Amino acid sequence: MTKHSKIEKIETAALSRRSFLVGTGAVSIGVAFGPLASRAFAATTPYKAGAWVTIGTDNLITIVSPASEMGQGSMTSVPVLIAEELDADWRKVRFAAAPDNEPKTYGNPVWGNTLTTYGSGTIRGYYEKARIAGAQARKILMWNASQQWKVPVSELTTEPSMVVHKASGRKISYGELAKTAKLPDPLPEATKDDLKPVSRFRLIGKDLGRAEVPSKVNGKAKFGIDTQLPNMLYASVLLPPVQGEKPVEINDTAAKAVKGVVKIVRVQRAWGTGEGVGVIAETVEGAMKAKKALKVTWTNEAKARSYDSAKVAEENLAIARDLSKEGVELMKEGGDAAAAISGAAKTISVEVTSDHVTHIPMEPINATAVINGDKCEIWASNQSPTSLKAICAKTLNLKPEDVTIHSTFLGGGFGRRSEGDDAALAAVLAKEVPSRPVKMIWSREDDIANDLFRPLTAQRIDVGLDAQNNIVGWRHRIVNESVFARSNPFLLNNVFKGKDVVSTDGFELKYHVPAYVAQYVRTERGVAVGAWRGIGTGYTKLAIESAVEQIAKMKGQDPVAYRVELLHDQPRGVKVVQEAAKMAKWSTKRPEGRALGIAYSDANECHSAVVAECSVDRASGQIKVHHMWAVVDPGVAVQPKNTAVQMEGAMIFGLSAALREQVNIEKGEVQESNFHEYKPLRMSEIPPIDVKVMPSGDKPGGMGEPGVSPVAPAISNAVAALTGKYLRQIPMLPERVKAALA
Repeated sequence: MTKHSKIEKIETAALSRRSFLVGTGAVSIGVAFGPLASRAFAATTPYKAGAWVTIGTDNLITIVSPASEMGQGSMTSVPVLIAEELDADWRKVRFAAAPDNEPKTYGNPVWGNTLTTYGSGTIRGYYEKARIAGAQARKILMWNASQQWKVPVSELTTEPSMVVHKASGRKISYGELAKTAKLPDPLPEATKDDLKPVSRFRLIGKDLGRAEVPSKVNGKAKFGIDTQLPNMLYASVLLPPVQGEKPVEINDTAAKAVKGVVKIVRVQRAWGTGEGVGVIAETVEGAMKAKKALKVTWTNEAKARSYDSAKVAEENLAIARDLSKEGVELMKEGGDAAAAISGAAKTISVEVTSDHVTHIPMEPINATAVINGDKCEIWASNQSPTSLKAICAKTLNLKPEDVTIHSTFLGGGFGRRSEGDDAALAAVLAKEVPSRPVKMIWSREDDIANDLFRPLTAQRIDVGLDAQNNIVGWRHRIVNESVFARSNPFLLNNVFKGKDVVSTDGFELKYHVPAYVAQYVRTERGVAVGAWRGIGTGYTKLAIESAVEQIAKMKGQDPVAYRVELLHDQPRGVKVVQEAAKMAKWSTKRPEGRALGIAYSDANECHSAVVAECSVDRASGQIKVHHMWAVVDPGVAVQPKNTAVQMEGAMIFGLSAALREQVNIEKGEVQESNFHEYKPLRMSEIPPIDVKVMPSGDKPGGMGEPGVSPVAPAISNAVAALTGKYLRQIPMLPERVKAALA
C-alpha cells in the first residue's frame, strides 16, 4: 500500500508556462511540472489543486481523482488510469480529491466537466480521457529529455518514472526533468492510437491497494460529520410529516427554554417539498432537544396527503395494464411489437410491483455551512460538488463562483448524497448567524422520514408467442414517478424528451426478440423520489428475467440453456451465464427442499449473472437464501479484487431489498422511523457469496451497482423452480410468499 507523505504546509498557484491542458472531448485535464508540483499531499488534506497531475522535482507525482470516494475505490482507480499511460512508478504516486473550484490555464477551465459520482459512471467516463492525459504528459517528458541529451525522441522510451535512452544507457527521472521542464511548441498530441493495448498494462488490472484505506484504518479519514470549525453552532430541523406541507402555527416556547438555543427559524426545503422549522444551538444535544420540544401545526393541503403506498402500487399496475394510458416510447426495435402480440398464437403477461426503499447511509445526513458577506462555504459528504454548488447558489441567490464546496469522504452515498438538499438547508440556517459555521445533523428518524425514496414502480410485460412458444413480440410498460421531473425538469423534457433514464433504467433487452417496444408512463402524486443504488435495474430486471424464466418453462427448456439461446449474439452475456451455472454446479441435485434460480443482467455496460440457492418455509412464507454465485464481465477490471468486492456489496443491497426492505406511506406519512421498523438484513443473515470476475478486455463498464439487479430475479426463479409460483412483488415478504403459494 502506498504511504502518504505528511504535509506541514500546502501552497497553491495558478498553472503557468510549465503547465499544459489536455483537451479530451468534454474534459480538460491539466498537468503541471516543477517545485510546487512536488508537494505531495494526503487524501485527507484540503488542497486547491491547479491541475489533475503534478510532477514534482522530488519525483513524487500527485494525481487528483474527480470522483467522490464513498468506498468504491475511485480515489485509486482514476489515478491508475493516468499513471498507466504516464508510466509512473506507483510507489511514488500520491492522491487527492478534486476541488470544486474551476482553476484555469490560459483562460480554459482545467476540469471542464461536472464533478458528479453516480450511475456507476466514473471509470466509464474517464477511462479513455484520463489515459490520453497520461500519454501526453509522458510524451512531453520524453521531449524534454531529448532536448537535454540532444537525441531524437524516437530513440527514447520510458520505464517507471524514468526516461531511458537505450543506445547510450542513459536514464533520467521524471523529477529531474521537472526541474527544468518546458513545454514544446506545438505540444505533442496524444490520441487513442497512442494508448497501450490491454496486454501491455502494468497497473490497470492489478490489485494495487486502495489509496484511502490507510486513513480509514488509522482514523485520520475525515467524513462530513467530522467537520470541526472554530465558533461552530449546531442545527436540527423539524420537517413536515407530509411532503409539501408548511407550518401554520409554531409554538416554540419550550424549545427556546432549552439551554444553548440561539435561534429558531422557518426554513424552506428544496424543490417545493415543504417548509420546516430549524433550531440553531450551541450543542448538538441542545438543538435536537429543542426540536423535540417544538409544537407545530401544519397545513393540510399537500398533494401527498392522499398518498397510500399500497393503493398506489395497485393504481400503477392498473395504468400499466391500460394501453389507452399512453406514455413515452423508450425504445422500439424490430417489427411492430403490438401487432405481433395481438396476432400471436398465445400471450403471457408478467406484472411486477416494487415498493419504496430508503438509502439509510450509515453516516447520517449532515452538512456544515458558513456565510461571510456574499460568500458561502460548505463542508459535506457528497456525490456531486457541482450539484451542491448550484443548489446552494440558487437557494442563497448567490453566484455559483461565490459558493465553495469542501468535499470529504462519504459514509455511504447510494444516490442520496447526489442531491444537495442537505447542504442547501445548512446554508439557509447559516445565513441566520453570519460568520458562524453551522453544522446541521439529521437523526436517523429525520433521514428515513424525509428521504428521496426509490420510486414505487409497477411494470407489465406482454409477450406474444407462436405455437412452439417462440417469442414473436415483446412489450414492456413501466409506471412510476420521475426522478428528473423533480431534480432536473429541463434535462428530462429537453434532453431526454420525457424519458427518465433513472426511473426506467434497465428496460433494454440484450436478449434477441424479433419485435420489441418499451414505454414509460409517468405519474405525479406529490412524493419526491430519487436514485437508489442500482437505480431502475433493481426492479426492471425482475420483470424481464421472470418473463424469460416462464417462457423457458413453457418451452420445456433448461433456464440456462434458454438464456444462452436468446443471447446468441451477445458472447459476453453467454459466457457469464454459463460460468455462473458452472460455479453453482447447476446440474447437480440440490438438498431436499432447495432449488437454484439464475438471472442475467447487462446493467451499467457490464454483463453479469447470479445463481441463488433457496428454500421456502411454506408454513411461514420465509425464504432462505443459502448461497449465491456471481460472475461479472466488467470489460476491463481496473482493480480486480475491488471489482469483486463491489459486486458482492451490491448483491447484498439487492438481497436486502428483495427480501425485506420496504417503506410504507399512509396518508402521506412515512410509517417506518428507525432500524427497529425498517429492517435491512443483518450481517448474520447474509449467505456465502462467491464472485468471479471475468474481464473481456472490452471497454469498462461501471461496477458500483450491477450486482443489485440480478439478485431478486434469481431468488424469484429459484422459488418458481421449487413451487411453480413466480414471486413478482419486491420485497418478497413472508405474507406475500404465502399468498403466492396459496
